[in-house]
Amino acid sequence: MKPVPNKGVLDIEAYVPGKSRAPEGIELHKLSSNETPLGPPPAAREAALGAAARLELYPDGQASALKQAIAETHALNPKNILCGNGSDELLGLLCQCYLAPGDEAIHTEHGFLVYAIQIRARGATPVVAPETNATADVDAILSRVTDKTKLVFLANPNNPTGTYLPFDEVRRLHAGLPGNVILVLDAAYAEYVRRNDYGAGIELVSAAENVVMTRTFSKIYGLAALRIGWMYGPEAIVDALDRVRGPFNLNAMAIAAGAAAIRDRAFVERAVSFNAEWLEWTTRELEARGLAVTPSVGNFILIHFPNEPGKGAAEADAFLTQRGFILRRVAGYGFPNALRMSIGSEAANRGVVAALDEFLSGRAA
Repeated sequence: MKPVPNKGVLDIEAYVPGKSRAPEGIELHKLSSNETPLGPPPAAREAALGAAARLELYPDGQASALKQAIAETHALNPKNILCGNGSDELLGLLCQCYLAPGDEAIHTEHGFLVYAIQIRARGATPVVAPETNATADVDAILSRVTDKTKLVFLANPNNPTGTYLPFDEVRRLHAGLPGNVILVLDAAYAEYVRRNDYGAGIELVSAAENVVMTRTFSKIYGLAALRIGWMYGPEAIVDALDRVRGPFNLNAMAIAAGAAAIRDRAFVERAVSFNAEWLEWTTRELEARGLAVTPSVGNFILIHFPNEPGKGAAEADAFLTQRGFILRRVAGYGFPNALRMSIGSEAANRGVVAALDEFLSGRAA
């Protein structure tokens, strides 16, 4: 006799984050986790340090200051907002509250690995909807909806592809779902998107009872170390998750820094402009060297390597790592011969292109 975990737990492949180390003595350029190269807004850093002076006190269990800042920035009702220890916690709470053994939840072919992890953790079954040209396919998703379906996860934009669904397609997806199925719009990279046909989901959530949108402070706001996420949803869903979350799931430094960061709109615009410039430059330079790059609207690109001996993604990854450039292997996402590269500093972006130029030309040998 010995303890046995719940059904589905041992079927989970543990999430493996991006590498974060270079060989000893080599300058590190970590481009494996989609972190911003600009750091956090100065006001957020100051707010976190201010909160650090009161570490003996429990934080506000409702994260009221952060909710208020989010509500003011996006013109939302604070009652429809729930904050979490990263958006990952909120995705897990949705599964905890709305999935049970025998249920199903849908995610797309190259969607965030955490979806399947959280679905299986509840004893439910993840159902994979194929993508078209590395982009979510509404018809493929809808064709897999059954009476067992309880959640549909859509990362928009998607990671690791950087592709997105226009908002008309998101509306069509929602219109095709039964009213008891929750559409989860994971908009972690929404701030980076500058396309007229894109919408993060706020309008749809406001008009529906079965749609939620999750966001994060880990990307454009540069607060990954503090783990801050938030969800906008109908009051009934927010209330359900609020009942089961940890009583102090956000620490005081996170609450203070998040509230300061989201109010610094000038910082966000600078970050968007920087990313747009270097996303375009890096994509263009890599394509000029014969590499295929999936068009991205996020702060990262998916680089596809030739099916030639010695020139594949594994060899390129090893070559770049030896030079201090840490990219992300994405075989677990269904791309065995590709690397995901976060847009980094000017030095990092130019360095990766120069190193890959050397790698592809064979000069490295």
